[in-house]
Amino acid sequence: MAQDRLEFAVVPTAIGECALVWNERGEIVGSALPHGGPEQVRRAVHGWYPSAVEAPPSPVEGAAAALTRLLADGVGTLAEIPLDMSAVPDFDRRVYEIVRAIPPGETRTYGEVATELGAPGAAQAVGQAMGRNPFPPIVPCHRVLAAGRRVGGFSARGGPRTKVRMLETEGVYLEQPTLFDL
Repeated sequence: MAQDRLEFAVVPTAIGECALVWNERGEIVGSALPHGGPEQVRRAVHGWYPSAVEAPPSPVEGAAAALTRLLADGVGTLAEIPLDMSAVPDFDRRVYEIVRAIPPGETRTYGEVATELGAPGAAQAVGQAMGRNPFPPIVPCHRVLAAGRRVGGFSARGGPRTKVRMLETEGVYLEQPTLFDL
């Protein structure tokens, strides 16, 4: 079976340059949160998808616009963006489908996602799947928290601080906002 030609675009957003990688059918096969600048995000994409060619984002213009809007003001959903999950293990795919349904401004814990999955003892496995998420923030792993609404891990550049910033953009405050945050 011949492998799809992959293309990617660097997309400027309010939190830095992100990337979208898509196949010939216009399905997203991967995405990247900021890595420190456009060149760093390009290097990351080439590390994951060595054959991907940079191209204008016309086949994924809607996805790029929705991503930009969500990261700027926390509005909108990325749930309708078509994903190619053919290379994603079944457990991870099921986790991503549940997490993808979490709307902006809401969160779940790893344990709640595991319970919804029908595997109530699998919170750690859910966390590991989030760490392997090839579609951030289309699969909004930043909306999944540790027990007790603690931030938990986040593998994007900036770690948990980036996760908190993304949540706050969507109106989720893990601590009470101060007068200066309102």
